[in-house]
Amino acid sequence: MPVRITLVRHATLLIELQGKRLLVDPMLDPARARPAIANTANDLRNPLVELPFDPVPGIDAVLVTHLHQDHFDDTAAERLPRDVPVFCQPGDEAKLSGHGLRAVPIEDRLDWQALSIHRTGGFHGLDALGPVSGFVLDGLYVIGDSVWHPEVEQAIERHEPRVAVVNAGGASFVEGPLITMGANDVASVSERVETVIAVHMEAINHCALTRAELRAALPEVLIPDDGETVGL
Repeated sequence: MPVRITLVRHATLLIELQGKRLLVDPMLDPARARPAIANTANDLRNPLVELPFDPVPGIDAVLVTHLHQDHFDDTAAERLPRDVPVFCQPGDEAKLSGHGLRAVPIEDRLDWQALSIHRTGGFHGLDALGPVSGFVLDGLYVIGDSVWHPEVEQAIERHEPRVAVVNAGGASFVEGPLITMGANDVASVSERVETVIAVHMEAINHCALTRAELRAALPEVLIPDDGETVGL
């Protein structure tokens, strides 16, 4: 199964698989369009960096893991095409449909074109942050905004993915636990999945773990720069 994964920025990905182009977690706002996330260690406006290119033209579908602004923002709501499916977790379809998008909630599994898409669970580090989902697409596991958690471990055991995309960055608030994966969480995934790609770094103000730090800790993990494509 050849697959090309392009990191656009943060958690926004272009996945080319089975002849289709899927846009994952579209955060399309220009740099510094939004204020810093409250109760975090700095007051830098988000996103911290510009998009390296426009990922919207030519997409066949969209995949939204959850509706936090760093995964689906106002610019995405305006710019996404209205004639492609927007796959999402149950409960998010009303807001997506309210923007005129063709929301398609996935309870457990959906077969679309030549792809089988399975939804998985996860934990965003704090109950107050609400539900988040991951998705497995023919052996590619997009974990979403989860720390290492039994639901992630169970998804790996059930689906046996060859590739996992982890949202790293070690995001946190001033007080409390990590709400996305730190280096130890990424290592737990890497121990169980052959190829791990780490994204979700250096684009939002509360993500403290840098690419350089994660590369030093886990040299076996693939850590693309914005705009870089990994072919597998």
